[in-house]
Amino acid sequence: MQTALRIALVLDPINLRTKAGGHAPMLARELLGRGHHVRGFGVPAAAIPHSASDMPLGEGGLRSFGADAIIAYDALSPSAVRGARAADKQGVPLLLVESAMQARGGALAHLWNRMGRLLWGGYVRARAAGVIALDPVAKRRAVDMGFSPDLVRVLPQGVDVAQFRPGLLSSWLPSHRVYGRILLYVGRLDEGRGIEVLVDAFAKTVGQRLDWNLVLAGEGPRELSLRARVDRLGVASRVHFFPRPQSDELPGLMGGCTLLAVPATTDDVLGRQIPRAMACGLPVLASDRPRLSALFKDEECGLLLESGDVAAWEAGLIKAAGSPAKRLRWGTRARDVAVKVLSWDRIAEGVEDELLALREGAAKKREGVELAPDAPSSE
Repeated sequence: MQTALRIALVLDPINLRTKAGGHAPMLARELLGRGHHVRGFGVPAAAIPHSASDMPLGEGGLRSFGADAIIAYDALSPSAVRGARAADKQGVPLLLVESAMQARGGALAHLWNRMGRLLWGGYVRARAAGVIALDPVAKRRAVDMGFSPDLVRVLPQGVDVAQFRPGLLSSWLPSHRVYGRILLYVGRLDEGRGIEVLVDAFAKTVGQRLDWNLVLAGEGPRELSLRARVDRLGVASRVHFFPRPQSDELPGLMGGCTLLAVPATTDDVLGRQIPRAMACGLPVLASDRPRLSALFKDEECGLLLESGDVAAWEAGLIKAAGSPAKRLRWGTRARDVAVKVLSWDRIAEGVEDELLALREGAAKKREGVELAPDAPSSE
């Protein structure tokens, strides 16, 4: 065990609920497990796991905690400027976590985003010692905002490999009377998701067989048009529309399926179901969008197919459906990658390494031990 750090996670309700997703609570849990002291600020105390040994902080809040390092979410959010000010006053490193998600907190979230660019974005950028980008799109956004590429490190959103694991089954599929080989889509039925591409490719290939079904698990504004589409294509009996499963139902659902499909046509799709499927040993067919292709290599855990290209998805479905041996190999490798690369333990290890390096660099600067690059010799 390396040096135990006191780590403050600074958020606000909007980036906890949307932009940060489940990142902050899961990261806090793992950092606690690695022996660090962790406390969340800006959100209800129960939202972020924290060290039981820490006494209530009272009015002092973030200042009283005495952090060795501060992690703040979304460089343009109010929580980021709060974290930057605290890091400035306390002389500790600030590490930002950037997701590059679209703001979904309504008018207030968009207002904060705009204010962040105009009022405090430059200050946060100047104070940040490092940035964790959750995917290549987030890294590109961070660089576009003015962060040096050398400061930005990509560490993906993690997956709970204990919750999502091979061999789990549930009554979800049998209760809906869906049997055989199952191609699964989980998510919004909305623009940019590429579901029309998936439905068309399915209808022209394995949808013609009696042993394959397509499950669309989610809701959204495209549902009615999709239902009309499957009727028109003659595969209504093979395509099943269901509400999005609850989080505790998802591992068992994935355990009962044959392939996961993520046919995104825009970079707004984060692909969060991909690591979950991989952890379950479920092979994946995904579009070759930057966010998705960063999670696995083509033919490693499944196939990466050209975004928006029905012919490419037809070929991919035929290839995957025609080789059970490939699917088995992909699924085995997917679980291995999930455990060794995408598990929360590995993500927390990467964040820990980053924090320790930033803290060491800050300490050296305070102690004045860094020499100028062209410092003259003492001889």
